[in-house]
Amino acid sequence: MFQTTEELLNQIHLGEDSSLELKDLRFGANKVISPSRDSMADELAAMANTTDGVVVLGIDDKSKLINGLPEDKLSIVEAWLDEICNDSIDPPLVCVIRKIPLLNNENSGSRIIVRIDIQKSLFVHQSPSGYFQRIGSSKRLMKPDNLARLFQQRSQTRIIRFDEQPVTTAEISCLEKKLWEKFKTPQSPQEDGEFLDKLNLSTRDERGKMCPTVSGILMTCSKPHEYLPNAFIQAVSYRGKERNAAYQIDARDIFGTLDLQIVEACNFVKKNMQVYAKKEPGRIDIPQFDMQAIFEALVNAVAHRDYSIYGSKIRLHMFSDRLEINSPGTIPNSMTIESLPLRQSSRNELLTSLLARSPLPTYLSEQGHRNYLMDKRGEGVPIILSKSQKLSGLRPIYSLVDDMELQLTIFAAEAAQT
Repeated sequence: MFQTTEELLNQIHLGEDSSLELKDLRFGANKVISPSRDSMADELAAMANTTDGVVVLGIDDKSKLINGLPEDKLSIVEAWLDEICNDSIDPPLVCVIRKIPLLNNENSGSRIIVRIDIQKSLFVHQSPSGYFQRIGSSKRLMKPDNLARLFQQRSQTRIIRFDEQPVTTAEISCLEKKLWEKFKTPQSPQEDGEFLDKLNLSTRDERGKMCPTVSGILMTCSKPHEYLPNAFIQAVSYRGKERNAAYQIDARDIFGTLDLQIVEACNFVKKNMQVYAKKEPGRIDIPQFDMQAIFEALVNAVAHRDYSIYGSKIRLHMFSDRLEINSPGTIPNSMTIESLPLRQSSRNELLTSLLARSPLPTYLSEQGHRNYLMDKRGEGVPIILSKSQKLSGLRPIYSLVDDMELQLTIFAAEAAQT
C-alpha cells in the first residue's frame, strides 16, 4: 500500500478514507498533548480490526497541509506510539513506524512526517474506549452482533480455521524451501508457488496478495515468533517442588519450527531430569519421566494449542516431584477432561496433518518412537497415561486453568521406589 512517497502524497491530497488516517500533533513540555493517547489508541485499533492501512502523523486532516514534526521531537513521538501499541491496546498491536522527509507545501524546506503501516490483524483489538472498526474515514464503536461475528471470524470456529488464515505481516519469502521440501511427494506439484498453495502453506488475503498461512509460518519459517510472538515453549527446571526463581536450575525459551521445538523440549527434559539406578541382578537405570510419554505430551501441546490467544506460550516446568505442561486454550470442540483418553479431536487440522508428515530425527525413532511426529490415531493420551503411571505409580492429571489453559501434570518416579 502506497509503495512510493509519490503515491502517499497523492493519497494525502485526496484526503482520508478507509485505509488512510491523517493526524497533526501538538507538543507541550516534551510530550505529545494532542491527540490524546486514548484517542490515538482507538484509531490504531480500529484500523487493525478492519483493513490494511496507513496512519500519517504531521498532516492536518482538514487542509491536508504538511506541517511535519520537529526533528528533536521524533524520539518522543516514537516512544509515545510504542507505549500506546503495547499498553493501551489489548492484545498489543504490531505495526511498522517510519520517518519520512517531505517537501513543505509552502516552500522548498523539508518537513518530517511519521508513517505508521498497520496490517489487518489476526486478532480483535480492544482500545481504551472499546472495540472499534473503521468505516470510511472515521472509526465506529462496534455493535455487539458485529463484534461477535468478528470474534468468530478470527477464531478457530470460523469456516477457515485459524491455522489456515493468512499472516499478512509476512512475505511469502519467509517460508524456507529447505523446511517445506520434506512435505513433497512424487505426486506434488513441481512449481514452488503451486505446491505451497496446494498444501495450504500459503493463501491469498482479501486483497488477493499471496501470504503465508499460520501453519506455514509455524512449520516452514525458522523464526515463527517474529510473526506469531507467542509461538514458542518456555522451559524451566526447579530444584524443589515450588515455582521459585531462587531455586531455578535451568531455563530456556525454545524457538524455531514446531518440529524443532518438540525435539528441543524433549532434550531439555532429558537433560534436567534425574536418573536413578537399581541392581537386580544388573544395573537398571530408572528415569524420573518416561520420555515416550513426554514426547507425546509435547506433540499434543504444540499441535492442539490455541494460537489465536495472543501473548500466551506453552509452559514446560519441571519440579523435583512432577512435570507440568500448560498449553493455551481450552479443550477443543465438545471434548471433556474425562473423554481425552477416549476421543480424538483437533483444533488445528492443517497443523496436525503437517506434523503427521514431519519425520523424526533418527535417534528419536530408534528409541521406540514412530517415524513421524503424529500418528493421528488418538493414541497420544493413552500412551501418556499408561507409560507415566507404570513408571511413577501415579496417574497423570489433566485439568483446566481458568478455562484458558489445559494443564497436564506428570508425576516423577522417586528414588525410594527403585
